[in-house]
Amino acid sequence: MSDAKLPTSLRRRLERLFPAEDLLLQPASLVAYGYDNSRLQHPPQAVVFPRSTEQVAELTALCSEAELPLTCRGRGTGTAGAAVPVAGGIVASFERMNRLLELDPANRLARVEPGLANQELQQAAAAAGFFWPPDPTSASVCTVGGNLACNAAGPRAVKYGTCRENTLGLVAVTGDGKVLHAGVRTTKGVVGYDLTRLIVGSEGTLAVITEATLKLTPLPESRATLRALYRDVHAAAKAVSALMAQPVTPSALEFMDGGALRMVREFSDPGVPAQAGALLMIEVEESRAAMEAALQRIGEAAAVEGCLDLRAASDAAEVERLWRTRKALSPALRNVAPQKINEDVVVPVSRIPDLVQALERMSREERITIVNFGHAGNGNLHVNLLIDPGDPRQLETADRCLDALFDLVLKLGGTLSGEHGIGRVKRRFVAREIDEPTLEVMRAVKRQFDPAGILNPGKALP
Repeated sequence: MSDAKLPTSLRRRLERLFPAEDLLLQPASLVAYGYDNSRLQHPPQAVVFPRSTEQVAELTALCSEAELPLTCRGRGTGTAGAAVPVAGGIVASFERMNRLLELDPANRLARVEPGLANQELQQAAAAAGFFWPPDPTSASVCTVGGNLACNAAGPRAVKYGTCRENTLGLVAVTGDGKVLHAGVRTTKGVVGYDLTRLIVGSEGTLAVITEATLKLTPLPESRATLRALYRDVHAAAKAVSALMAQPVTPSALEFMDGGALRMVREFSDPGVPAQAGALLMIEVEESRAAMEAALQRIGEAAAVEGCLDLRAASDAAEVERLWRTRKALSPALRNVAPQKINEDVVVPVSRIPDLVQALERMSREERITIVNFGHAGNGNLHVNLLIDPGDPRQLETADRCLDALFDLVLKLGGTLSGEHGIGRVKRRFVAREIDEPTLEVMRAVKRQFDPAGILNPGKALP
């Protein structure tokens, strides 16, 4: 189906399925639903706002019968183009399926619709003494459904895991309109195949999530935030390895290199001296009784050669300022280079020094600015190439650098994406990481879930 207007028969069927306030058909109304934070854009032929699982099942059956592409979206905060309807068709926006269906502190779970914002879930859970660990930078606006689709995580994943580790079960609709009930309400369960973990992270290519049962974690009794400054990125990378090799797991371990610190200074005051070549933000969450010993362990591990300063934030205001500095980094980089390339690669923690050293060398040799930051405790670094797309030399250089970066990451035993997903942007690189026999099994799984190939076509698998 092209991106021309819908045939009259399909339009009428959509109008029977969705009331006028839940259906957009006029071209001017469709523009906002044709792009996401990847800056890719393609117009859909219609936008619908589902309100129930039954409605989604009817919609997917209709699309399957008509071979009409169906792309699902939350708030469009993803950076890999997974929510862009590259094949036209229909966009299903879940902003009106946004209810917290159940909050059950006794069993440490919440049941939610996909359009609920991450922050709204966190606020409701906190009132009962709990939180849901996935906390992407865009948590104030991104949706739980979008988090699940990309297996988005954020800083806390280093201690508490990603969406996959914090989702107990799903209700989801296959590409031909079948409603699946996957998973359990308990923390143990081995009956049947684990479809929950399969669907989480599949970027809407296997099934449409309409409900999720999430595993909640009690709020920590105490939290401490430390700032460690290092002479250079090599010292900071060694500190990350040391921190992750000792018994106290930080709840967050964030890394910023010298280039990142220079960029942030232009937009806020991080209070970091000019001689600092790298910064680690270390957050520790423990019981009050265990906190003193935990901080001693963390301090000993962080104090590697090249550590210039290590101190705990003195009060809540300083903690907030540190996190504001970290979260302001990506917007600051985009102001400097609006068309920057941001890749979220992952390597084993012990190989971070090798990755950082290679990126420094690449920056010098290719004469391109590369700024690195991210979730160092997972080995998940955001590698930012600051380029001017109007300069053909820089574009060519960036392509060459990306090619070398992905080869290096795989050589170091890493993976090409940690939390941004594959979407459209990284699709052409997937075959470098996954061999053909494995890809063929994945394609067979896709065909089983989505026989007509209508769910988010052109994404994830090459």
